[in-house]
Amino acid sequence: MNSSFSISRRQLLGGATLAGLSGTLFSQALTKKEVANPKIHLKPEATLLFQGDSITDAGRQNRKSPKPNEQASMGNGYACMAAAGMLNSSADLKLSIFNRGISGNKVHQLDARWQSDCLAHKPDILSILIGVNDIWHGFQGKYDGTVDRYEEDYLALVARTRQALPDIQLVICEPFVLKCGAVSSKWFPEFDRYREAARRVADFHAATFIPFQSMFDQALSFAPPQHWARDGVHPTAYGSALMADYWLRVVRG
Repeated sequence: MNSSFSISRRQLLGGATLAGLSGTLFSQALTKKEVANPKIHLKPEATLLFQGDSITDAGRQNRKSPKPNEQASMGNGYACMAAAGMLNSSADLKLSIFNRGISGNKVHQLDARWQSDCLAHKPDILSILIGVNDIWHGFQGKYDGTVDRYEEDYLALVARTRQALPDIQLVICEPFVLKCGAVSSKWFPEFDRYREAARRVADFHAATFIPFQSMFDQALSFAPPQHWARDGVHPTAYGSALMADYWLRVVRG
C-alpha cells in the first residue's frame, strides 16, 4: 500500500475518496510531466463530443437521435460522469455534450461513421478513446490490423477532422488494459506500442493527452486490477469514476 495515500477498500467506494485518489495520481503525473498539455478553452454554448468504443459507449440509448446532456444518451461510463462534472461546474456556459461511442469499434470504423457521428455535430471539443479493439480483435481472430495501421488510420482520422473543423480542440485518450480477466501477458509488449502510437497522434496534432494507462498503473497501488476493470478491458463503476475525475483534471488544466 502506498504510504503517501493510505486508503481502504471500503473507502474506495466513496466518490469523494475516488476524487482524492484521482488528485493524487494527477499530482504524481504532473511531477513526471506526463500531462503537460495544451489548455482546453471552454466558451459559452460550446459542443463537446465523446467518441470511441464500448468503454465510451457504456450502454447509451437513443442511438439514432442522441440528445445532448441527457443521461440515457450518455451511457453509464466515464463519458457520462465527466459530462456531469462539466455541466455542474460550468452551468453558466450552457454546454451541449454528446456521446457517440459504439461498442466494438476500431479506428477504421470510427472513420466510416465520422461524418454523421462527429463532423455533423460540429464539436468545439472532441475527446477520443480508441485502440483496445484494434489489438483485442486480432487476438480473437476477428481482425488482421497492426499497430502501424492503427497509427496511420488514427493520424488520417484526426487530420480529416482538423480539415473540416479547423478550430476544434482535441483530446486523445490513452488506450488501457489491466492484467486480469481477458488480458494476459501475451498482450505485452505489443499493447504498449498502441499506447505509444496514441501518444504520437496526440503530439503530432497538438492534442491534449489523457494518460489513462499510466493512471491505472498507479491506481494498482491502492486496489487490485479487478476493482477497476473486472475483465481487464471494461472499467467498473469505480474505474469509470476514476477516469472521469482524471479526465476533468487534465482537460480543465
